Amino acid sequence: MNANELLALHDQHQRIEVEHRNMRREATPDVVRHVASKHGYGMVLYSRLSEANVDRVIAEQIAYFDQLGQDFEWKTYDHDTPSDLKDRLSAHGFEAEEPEALLVLDIEAAPAILLQPVMHAVRRITDPDRLEEYRRIQESVWDEPHNWQITALRDDLINDPDHVSVYIAYAAGVPVSAARIDFHDHNPFAGLWGGSTLPEYRGRGFYTALLATRLQEARQRGVRFLVIDASPMSRPIVEKNGFQFLTFTQPFKWQVKQQADAAKP
Repeated sequence: MNANELLALHDQHQRIEVEHRNMRREATPDVVRHVASKHGYGMVLYSRLSEANVDRVIAEQIAYFDQLGQDFEWKTYDHDTPSDLKDRLSAHGFEAEEPEALLVLDIEAAPAILLQPVMHAVRRITDPDRLEEYRRIQESVWDEPHNWQITALRDDLINDPDHVSVYIAYAAGVPVSAARIDFHDHNPFAGLWGGSTLPEYRGRGFYTALLATRLQEARQRGVRFLVIDASPMSRPIVEKNGFQFLTFTQPFKWQVKQQADAAKP
């Protein structure tokens, strides 16, 4: 399967049809959006717009989420239309975050190293109280709070553990690397998220161990493809392990309170 075929398959299963836990999927003639029902923020995950309607549709999404009082993210991909969609979002007041590389691995073609027994101490976290280890790693690596994410993961582990697996790798009993994998019903893709290793433990194979652990679980569950939004730090590792680059993706954030405050005289 070539890159264009994989990208079309990804769009269909991961952007158009996908359902997310604790979110309400809404499909309009112009976008597919997801409204948070418990934790976090909303998303516009898919759009197919033209120069004639792009500004109107952007304004409609802003008004919709503002009415809900909910921050949201517009997740763009380089093949989205119109070609200046990112510039239009910025002009409407969205804050651009760093672009990431969308990569996919066909598990049937996975390299042998990811199928071998994992030698590092990697454990799946099922006790919600152990999520504090996950939090400490994430916040140390990314230097930003993960409160809402931990709240959402806690809810998932209690109420929907079949659709998310959280893993931590340990060095001499110390939690040093963390990652998770998300599964969706009737979907050939599983998403890799949160892969992070404390700086002083990088280069020792912990990230690859977590990659292999998640791939092996996905393989056992009959998943065909792994997908990841890779940072510049992660991209070389996953490409070395057989992941194929498809395109770049970039989130644009709308914060209701921030925009309201900026509008005050």
